[in-house]
Amino acid sequence: MMKTKILLLLVTLTGSVVHAQTFDKQGDRGARGLMPENTIAGMLRALDLGATTLGMNVVISKDNQVVLSHEPYFNNEISLTPAGKPIPLKQEQSYNMYKMDYTEIKKFDVGSKVHKRFPGQQKFKAYKPLLSEVIDSVEAYVKLHKLTKPDYGIEIKTVRKGDLVFHPEPAEFSQLVMDVVEAKKMSRRTIIQAFDIRSLQYVHEKYPKIRTALMIDEKEDFENNIRDLGFNPTVYSPYSVLVGKGLVDRCHAAGIKIIPWTVNSLKDMEYMVGLGVDGIITDYPNLFMRLELPKKK
Repeated sequence: MMKTKILLLLVTLTGSVVHAQTFDKQGDRGARGLMPENTIAGMLRALDLGATTLGMNVVISKDNQVVLSHEPYFNNEISLTPAGKPIPLKQEQSYNMYKMDYTEIKKFDVGSKVHKRFPGQQKFKAYKPLLSEVIDSVEAYVKLHKLTKPDYGIEIKTVRKGDLVFHPEPAEFSQLVMDVVEAKKMSRRTIIQAFDIRSLQYVHEKYPKIRTALMIDEKEDFENNIRDLGFNPTVYSPYSVLVGKGLVDRCHAAGIKIIPWTVNSLKDMEYMVGLGVDGIITDYPNLFMRLELPKKK
C-alpha cells in the first residue's frame, strides 16, 4: 500500500514537472527588448534567461544564404551602413538583401544604433549572422555551459508581393531553410513558423514530421484559417490581442497548441497563462523568471 502511494506521488510530481517544462518560453528574435535582434549575442542571452525556444526570422541573400533578419532589407531603425551612416526610412527598401551577396550583408552594423522602441537594448557592433552560424554558436554555448538544448523557432519571411523581388518563391525559400536544418541535424528541435501559408504547405508536404506554426496578425476565423492551410499545424500563433478563452478552447479541441505573440509585460503573461495558452513569445525573456506556471491537475 505504501509503495502504491509513493508511486502515485511520483507520478503526480512528474506530471507537474513535465507540464512546466513543456510550456514554451520563446524569446522573440532572441531577446529583442534586451539585445540587438536576430544576433548571436541575443540568442545566447535568451538561453541564459531560460528560453526554451529561440525565435528567429530568416531571409535569403543573392547567393542563396539563409540569413537572420526580420526584413529582407536593412531596417532603418536598427541599421548602419558599412561606413557607419544611418539609413533613411525612404531608402531602406533599396538596401535589399536578396540583391546582395552575404559578404556584403555582413558589413552592415545592426547592433550599435539606439532603437527608439527598445531603448534598454545593450548596444554593440553586430552583424546579421547565417542560420548555420547561429545553430553552431548556440549548440557550442549549450554544451559549454551545460544548458538545456533549445528548440529553434524559424520564421520564414515571405509575402506574395515579395516573390522574386525580396525573396525566392516559397518553395525555394523553404527548401533552402530546410537544407540548413537537415545539415545541422536539427529537424527534431525545429519548428517552422510563417504567416504565409504557402511556406507551411511546402514544408508540411516535403517534411511531414517537421513541426509547423501558423502565425496570425489579423482577426480571422480560426476554422477558416485551418481550412485554408489544409492541415492542422502543431501551433496556432496569433497576435496576443486576438487571444481569448474561446480561441484557446477551439485550438485545444482541434489538438493544436496556441502560443501568442508578442507578450511584453508580466501582467499580460499572467493573463495569457490564465487563459490556458501553451507558451508565450516575448521580447523580454527575463520576465519568464518571474512568471509562475500552474501545476497540471
